[in-house]
Amino acid sequence: MDRILYTAANGAARVLEQQAIITNNMANVSTTGFREQLAMYRSVPVMGQAGELATRVSTLASSPGSQFRQGIMAETGHSLDAAIAGEGWFAVRSADGGEAYTRAGAFAVNSQNQLVTSTGLPVLSADGQGIELPERGSITFSTDGQISALGAGDNPSDIQVVGQIKLVNPPVEQLERGGDGLFRLVGGQPAQADPALRIVPGFVEKSNVSPAEAMVAMIANARQFEMQMKVIQNASTNEERGNSILSAS
Repeated sequence: MDRILYTAANGAARVLEQQAIITNNMANVSTTGFREQLAMYRSVPVMGQAGELATRVSTLASSPGSQFRQGIMAETGHSLDAAIAGEGWFAVRSADGGEAYTRAGAFAVNSQNQLVTSTGLPVLSADGQGIELPERGSITFSTDGQISALGAGDNPSDIQVVGQIKLVNPPVEQLERGGDGLFRLVGGQPAQADPALRIVPGFVEKSNVSPAEAMVAMIANARQFEMQMKVIQNASTNEERGNSILSAS
């Protein structure tokens, strides 16, 4: 069989892998705080029986990281919404019990009166614990992440501080994206709170994925896939012609 078939099939498989990443980005255009996942190709040497084949290279689709540029701020007016101004992350307790980080600040209160993310994960306080809020209380965020609450029926003078959201800002090169979309430190240890970070109450940060760029990338990948399929088709046609010539002779 013509070796060009293996080369073209490998290229087509890599295109599909990259298309999956771009499709996931496109699907999360409206996801609060989502960070675009990068996708790229890189060349890898082809190894033969005698070692590396200097004139042969293959391709590999990889996701070397994420795009950390800030998304657009959108005002919601909701008292439990918050967006981080500039760099930084909200600390949450992930499903596996570890500490993880997100930019999604559309918070809510669960049935246990805990402050949670839109997916139900507990938001952590500066001391690494969950944040419990007064039942039917009026909640207010300050720019440093401090949470004030006024219980139902209480006088304005009775307002009390019930906690402070843990805000962290580890170097982005030390962060890795998990399968749940949350980020964690590579070593798994919790990051230190950064008191210099600030939030904007009543706002949320939109996804930083550009719909136009994602659509262009999807179209470009579709064309590359078609080219790989055309190569396979041409190789098959040439093989059939060659076999017919040999049969005639």
